[in-house]
Amino acid sequence: MRLLGSLPLARELGSVARLVAGPLGGDFEEDEWGYAPGFVEAATPLLDFLHDRWWRITAVGTEHVPAAGRALLVANHAGVLPWDAVMTATTLRRAGAGGGRAPRFLVADQAFGLPWASVAIRRAGGVAASPHNALRLLHQDQLVMVFPEGARGAAKPFAERYRLQRFGRGGFVELALRTGAPIIPAAIVGSEEIYPKLGELPGVARLPVTPTFPLLGPLGAIPLPSRWRIAFGAPMDLGGLGPEAADDRGTVLEIADEVRDRLQGMVLEQLIARPGAFR
Repeated sequence: MRLLGSLPLARELGSVARLVAGPLGGDFEEDEWGYAPGFVEAATPLLDFLHDRWWRITAVGTEHVPAAGRALLVANHAGVLPWDAVMTATTLRRAGAGGGRAPRFLVADQAFGLPWASVAIRRAGGVAASPHNALRLLHQDQLVMVFPEGARGAAKPFAERYRLQRFGRGGFVELALRTGAPIIPAAIVGSEEIYPKLGELPGVARLPVTPTFPLLGPLGAIPLPSRWRIAFGAPMDLGGLGPEAADDRGTVLEIADEVRDRLQGMVLEQLIARPGAFR
């Protein structure tokens, strides 16, 4: 099994991380959102190692991501840290998709409360999740990535992996309707296994219990080397409905359910195509 050989790979991961740790701590020019292209460039050896060696990501459908103009990537979500968003951005960069643009992914406020991760998340393209921020990004013709499951996706137990949670009130559909941005479903398989949630520690923080945390302490933050597949679906163009449709709750919820059903089907397809979680 892959897990039996993960210790040498973990040492290699540590070596690569130490190699780029110096440049990552430097000063980089940031845009108004905190995204720093120089930071991403400095982190490329680590990101490529994670993509090729650690998670062995296979991507399909990258041609569906437009090279220009606003678009909304809608993905399933798992994991304590936003590795799914970072690896989706890395996949698009390596495939030369999206016109070389870095997706701006919306991240819950809790992630920005982590002192050892918040700066890296922001510099890699993370933006505090809010309708206002998402609307501004789309009006700037950015490629925006959202996770409608929110915290429910990351918090579900391992027994419910790859079963998409409720998509809330369909706020992402309202954004697409108001801005005319096409919706591109993005199915991510592999992220459910990086921090398999077995339970929660009692207390306010509700920290997850995984096979490695809190047993291994800080080392428990190292994600497991599962095998990933990321699939991008054909764009769903809602432009014909017009921005006024965003005020029709029935229409918004119907479209949200349609996107969720389509994404769930794509996730199952990628699960079948994957040879195994840790092979």
